[in-house]
Amino acid sequence: MASITIRNLDDSLKSRLRVQAAVHGRSMEDEARDILRSSLNQEPQGPKHLGTAINALFKPFGGFDLPEVPREPMREPPTIGPRSPSAPNSSPS
Repeated sequence: MASITIRNLDDSLKSRLRVQAAVHGRSMEDEARDILRSSLNQEPQGPKHLGTAINALFKPFGGFDLPEVPREPMREPPTIGPRSPSAPNSSPS
């Protein structure tokens, strides 16, 4: 069996692990092993698109329909014609 060493563990996290191990009646090492095992036995979550994540977050609240926004007809695009000789020159000198 392999072993690992975890350095720079926060004191509060170590204290919580010690308390949780005591509640379950096992050593801190056994508790850490169980936490790792149960965490890594779960099905990995693939990356979600933002829209999918938002939908999943709000799905329990039910759906709703947004009213359709009335739109105006599209404007005609501006026409750019040849420059008239009397128009001021906007280029820097």
